[in-house]
Amino acid sequence: MSPINYSQFTLGIEEEYMVLDPQSRELKSHEQKIVLEGQKIIKDKVKAEMHQAVVEVGTDICKDIDEALKDVATLRNTIARVAGDLGFSMGAAGTHPFSHWESQLITDHVRYSEIVNELQEAARSNLIFGLHVHVGMESREMANHIANSTRYFLPHIYALSTNSPFWEGRLTGYKSFRTKVFDKFPRTGIPEYFDTIEDYDHYVRMLVKTNCIDNAKKIWWDLRVHPFFNTVEFRICDVPLTTHETIIIAALFQAICAKIYKLRTNNLNFIQYSRALINENKWRASRYGIDGRLIDFGKEEEVNTRVLIYELLDFVDDVVDQLGSRHILSLVPNLLETGTGADRQMKVYQETNSMVSVVDYIKDQFLYGI
Repeated sequence: MSPINYSQFTLGIEEEYMVLDPQSRELKSHEQKIVLEGQKIIKDKVKAEMHQAVVEVGTDICKDIDEALKDVATLRNTIARVAGDLGFSMGAAGTHPFSHWESQLITDHVRYSEIVNELQEAARSNLIFGLHVHVGMESREMANHIANSTRYFLPHIYALSTNSPFWEGRLTGYKSFRTKVFDKFPRTGIPEYFDTIEDYDHYVRMLVKTNCIDNAKKIWWDLRVHPFFNTVEFRICDVPLTTHETIIIAALFQAICAKIYKLRTNNLNFIQYSRALINENKWRASRYGIDGRLIDFGKEEEVNTRVLIYELLDFVDDVVDQLGSRHILSLVPNLLETGTGADRQMKVYQETNSMVSVVDYIKDQFLYGI
């Protein structure tokens, strides 16, 4: 049997940042000045988003996790510098603690106008910030196989990324309220299982033919075979406070893909579970983060989420050296101890009783450690 080519599992990372007013700490609609200035330095790696208070960045295709870390750090540093020069601050959290979406402006672009026209208040209120991780695949057929099998692990990694406990000045009771906001969109959430890539393509053609969508990018699932690139794109996570948390999450997604691929080369597969069952775990992850219990469907019992994350690290252990990511995944226990972004935001709020202090914390964490 030929050895596995681990270099195929390239990485691409997209993060959505919040533009902040340094005085009021509110979200700030900034007429895309940061994007325009940023493009002079990092070209098309920075883009406008639907709301003017959002800036989206994307890395190059990175050959390994170290390259991805360097790229994300460069993007955060560059955007923070550009924003500072223009009189703004930047932050990364799944939702802003207290700004209201009603006061935020929509970017003037035909694509966003179409989305708002169709989805109305669901689109206008969609003022959230996510992390997307692309993992390279050898073919679309393999991408479909890996997407089917990795669905099970989405809630585990999502729990680690939870970073949106507040919404419009209220403590929501959720560790990630961002997905509750996004659920109002069609074609979101855990995807279905597709037997073959042809089945998936047929589904997309049907939606296009019947004017549900004009292209497959309007399928906004938590995980998708990318419509244009040979990647599996993981979309479930809140954008993390820090660069290193983003990289930990990217390394986990990459390792799971490599592990499923390795099983496949040995004619093995991970058990497929229904969307309805995986959704139970997703709900628990959004509500409790890493402090709750997820269901182990094999054992048919609840298990402490932290324990399941340690089991996940054991599951991927035989591929991480080949991927060159052991040093990054060794940071997971520390993250489980210090808590997710949501846990740390809530701790600041408990100590200060001030949403402004929470925003200051988000702001301070943006360049932490890089």
